[in-house]
Amino acid sequence: MRNFQRLATGVNVTPLMLAIQRRPELWKADTFLRDYAQGPFGEIDSIMLRFPDRPKDFTEEQVELYKQNKLPGYDQHENKDQPAYAVLTEARPLVMSTFAAVGGERLGRVMINRIAPGGRIYPHADTPEHVKYYSRFHIVLQSQPGVSFRSEHEEAYWETGSIFWFNNALEHEIINRSDTDRIHLVMDARVSK
Repeated sequence: MRNFQRLATGVNVTPLMLAIQRRPELWKADTFLRDYAQGPFGEIDSIMLRFPDRPKDFTEEQVELYKQNKLPGYDQHENKDQPAYAVLTEARPLVMSTFAAVGGERLGRVMINRIAPGGRIYPHADTPEHVKYYSRFHIVLQSQPGVSFRSEHEEAYWETGSIFWFNNALEHEIINRSDTDRIHLVMDARVSK
């Protein structure tokens, strides 16, 4: 596969999954992705652990400048710990061990995304400015056969406890045809080329 690369399997994700189950309110604390005007994330819930400052009430022109990382006062590459990261301390060991394993130089966005059975993330490619700067990694917290992850013309299924990189510069989508929530920890890291 060219658009996906498995980095690890058998990672113990149980402590983080138990912590998430104990705090279901975190799924609704930040609906930025679900409500984002671009639209591919309308069927997901997210727990934001690290994310850049987000402007409110943008004009279309400002949105385009933001995507290009040219909007004064907003740097998409500068991510900040969000309140949920202090609550879900079980995420830190997974994030930091993955960051070290890939030779991370700067930690970017970190979020946990949930797609309910029958849900999806619609086809899209991430913004060019973002993918030029950061590499995208996924830690699979919960998944079952029937979850399809496509990047361009390649499809993959990743089992619970696996970590993988994928090419998010290409059009990609995720469809959950299983009967279980699909939950991934998504992490961006700047790495040596």
